[in-house]
Amino acid sequence: MADTNLSDKALSILAFAAYHALASGEKVRDVVLDDGKGHKADAGGVEEMTAAGLLEVEGARGRLTEAGERRLEEALQALRGDA
Repeated sequence: MADTNLSDKALSILAFAAYHALASGEKVRDVVLDDGKGHKADAGGVEEMTAAGLLEVEGARGRLTEAGERRLEEALQALRGDA
């Protein structure tokens, strides 16, 4: 996986995106950070992902950057045993 070591809180955002990618079979670039119903991405994880250049925050949503998309693909490959 990429050189950037991420905390579990940051990885949980990638795990959420990976879940949606696997469940839908579609490429995921946007993630909900706050659904307004009590489910929120960890603020520290969001900050860490943003500082690492993996996520851009747009209100209650986040958009994976190109680097974030690559990191998500690496996570998906590892889950599938392709890594």
